[in-house]
Amino acid sequence: MGAGAARASEQPLPVRRRFEVFEMHMVIYALVEESTHDDALATGKTVFDRLVGADPHAGAVFDYHVTFDEADTSASGKARWGELPTAAPVDSEDGQDLVERGWEATKEEFERNLDRVKEAIDELSDEEIMRDEDLARHAFHQVGAYDGPTIFLYTEHGTGIRHRGQLDRLLEESEELWIVPTDIHF
Repeated sequence: MGAGAARASEQPLPVRRRFEVFEMHMVIYALVEESTHDDALATGKTVFDRLVGADPHAGAVFDYHVTFDEADTSASGKARWGELPTAAPVDSEDGQDLVERGWEATKEEFERNLDRVKEAIDELSDEEIMRDEDLARHAFHQVGAYDGPTIFLYTEHGTGIRHRGQLDRLLEESEELWIVPTDIHF
């Protein structure tokens, strides 16, 4: 291997957009009310287990998840996204940053899909929309989604947080709120 190749392999990977969906992976967040870091992480894992169908009473929305306390993965979690807190109090700097990441990602996905819906209504016939031309019906579905790859924040009950009023109410009403991130595959 030449000197140039050695130098190239030593350079860090490029930083990814903080809420990028990458190769069917995304970072989502659970907002949970707990009194300790360990309890918050455990409750967050329970939320994510529900979302991947590990709970027999819940339907799978995603395929699998890897939380940021798992060090033995080579393609998910820290290996894909870098260091994130395993759980953070929402009123901490890390917690505030994670809440904003989750909210901004949800808002961006909603706006992107809403733009696609508006474009489909303006440019396609009813028949073309019915046939899902240009994935128009898919965009309609994503705008109305309650969970899945367009929703990045979830309550401790596994419910997607879809609008800012819902998020603000949760932030105001909770006493000891934590945020737990996970790398999720869909």
